[in-house]
Amino acid sequence: MYTNKVVVVTGASNGIGRAIATEYAKLNALVIAIDIEEYNFENKNIIFYKADLKDEKIIRDIFEDVVKKYKTTHILINNKSIYDITLSEFDEVMDVNLRGSFICSQEFIKANQDESYGRIVNIASTRFNQNEAGWESYGASKGGLISLTNTMAISLSNTPITVNAISPGWIETQDYEGLSESDHKIHPSGRVGKPKDIVNTCLFLTYDENDFINGCNIIVDGGMTKKMIYD
Repeated sequence: MYTNKVVVVTGASNGIGRAIATEYAKLNALVIAIDIEEYNFENKNIIFYKADLKDEKIIRDIFEDVVKKYKTTHILINNKSIYDITLSEFDEVMDVNLRGSFICSQEFIKANQDESYGRIVNIASTRFNQNEAGWESYGASKGGLISLTNTMAISLSNTPITVNAISPGWIETQDYEGLSESDHKIHPSGRVGKPKDIVNTCLFLTYDENDFINGCNIIVDGGMTKKMIYD
């Protein structure tokens, strides 16, 4: 399905990003994995680039190198996030979560311009709408990412590129076996989410025949945002 497709994944060294990069590589895509933290991927279909998404020049240089070597890009998964939510870090959070995604999208659009197929998937969060004290910058950045998704879908309507967002809820990326029964039971689906749940949604949105899904934000949270919760 993804043979000969070039897939760019940011935040690819850990958690959801690593799962996304690994799955596309298993499906024979060439994956461009970007992260500030180095990770030694065993799959030879994954090419790693070290980059800080706050650095515009590095991002643009990476895309230039990718196009030079591989001619094009087909899919962009804007996944990178940071979670430091103190007020003093507000600008940094916005730069990585929102500005970095915008720069990657700009470069992806240029690289994809001669293609008949293109997909951008922005990994947002249910925190765009449901939050808790102290998460102002993270929630605002993810809300901005969804708004960016909506606008880009319209701006790119004269291209084959669709732009959609995924808002994960609780996706446990480390100690799934250590979760309690109550952790699972609070979810209407009966369990806490796994990275595979987000991977599956990415694969669905980037399938070449799914070109009528555009400008959407798909919430993947086991139904938690539909549940009325009181302390």
